[in-house]
Amino acid sequence: MSAENAALDLTGIQRAVRWYPPAYDIRVEAVPIPQIIDPDDAIVRVTLAGLCGSDLHIYRGHEDVDSDLTCGHEIVGEVVALGPSFHPGATGRPELYSTLRVGDKVVSPFTVSCGECHFCRIGFTCRCIHSCLFGIPTLPGGQAQYVRIPKAGGTLFSLSALRSPEAAAAKWDLSHLADSSLILLADILPTGVFAAMQALQHPKVASILTGKPYPFGGFVPGGRIARGQAATALQPDDRILTIAVVGLGPVGVCATVSLLDILATLQTSQGLVYQVISIDPLEARRKKMQTVYDTIDPSGKGSGRFAVASVEDGQTLTREWTNGAGCNAVLEVVGNNSALTLAYEIVRPFGTISSVGVHQEPPLPFNGRDVYNKNVSFDFGRCPVRAMFPIALEILLKRQDVFGEWVRRPA
Repeated sequence: MSAENAALDLTGIQRAVRWYPPAYDIRVEAVPIPQIIDPDDAIVRVTLAGLCGSDLHIYRGHEDVDSDLTCGHEIVGEVVALGPSFHPGATGRPELYSTLRVGDKVVSPFTVSCGECHFCRIGFTCRCIHSCLFGIPTLPGGQAQYVRIPKAGGTLFSLSALRSPEAAAAKWDLSHLADSSLILLADILPTGVFAAMQALQHPKVASILTGKPYPFGGFVPGGRIARGQAATALQPDDRILTIAVVGLGPVGVCATVSLLDILATLQTSQGLVYQVISIDPLEARRKKMQTVYDTIDPSGKGSGRFAVASVEDGQTLTREWTNGAGCNAVLEVVGNNSALTLAYEIVRPFGTISSVGVHQEPPLPFNGRDVYNKNVSFDFGRCPVRAMFPIALEILLKRQDVFGEWVRRPA
């Protein structure tokens, strides 16, 4: 390790939040400060760590974890040491290997990603061949004073690197953004954006966005002959995009805000007509979502139809708003079978369900016949947070009216 990269004596003890099996056993303990193990490692001093809803799966003993661990996978902090792979002459590798410095402010996604394998290059960073979740027995998490980041040049997102003259001119000096806002980038805001993007980029939604009937809304092989005998042209009602969000916890709120921001942009650019129904069985969450919606600047939510509803009211609104057809897409942001059942019930034939909730062992609440008979598409799985950072950061900056306050420096 170079003298420049070893800017802090990291010997000694730190405090960390520790979990012990089988369940419900959390302790704050003294553990060794992590060290550089691999040349691609970074050590980050944690300035803020998050507590994710999925942490509760381990806490409750639902993840089949049988060894103690240091908790946490949502991290904002400052780089205090870098392995020898980090130097100005590093070429042919992710940019941060040549630009990241001790003292830089960073956000870490909840999984390791090398930035160099096929999955990282194509953007599926959560399925990196070196992927590992922070906060498991083999990789201590961020609910500690320091954390080791493997493959840090591909994993970390440097906020210091974005302090360019252009960013300053646009009044996006990220040094003024509170850590309590930045922590959303580690997991829940990119995951919300991912839920929305999976739906909006799906070929079954393309016809609504392009005005061309399926399958001609997207890639089509061949020439013009097949297009010459099209059905009746799409009518105005055919191009109303209806999307439901099931689950209004923190990720569901992020998904709703992100979805509204994207839809408002499409409304401005191409006249999209849309309606969004945000559903949760808990009144407190529904009230919170309505308060968030009321706070959003009109430019960030557009003039599309919007409602916050209970499960029963959400089912009724779906029927009323779509003349019984159902939603074009449903964002399922809970991760249990009751939410999936509701999503299946309110999605229309040839609709799509974008599921980002962390599901457990129970079998899915429908069978192959159910899915076949409705032509429903499902997208399940973990968010590629590192790939989603740029879009999520832009939404975070635009939506400081609901996602945080700027931290003002003293005059």
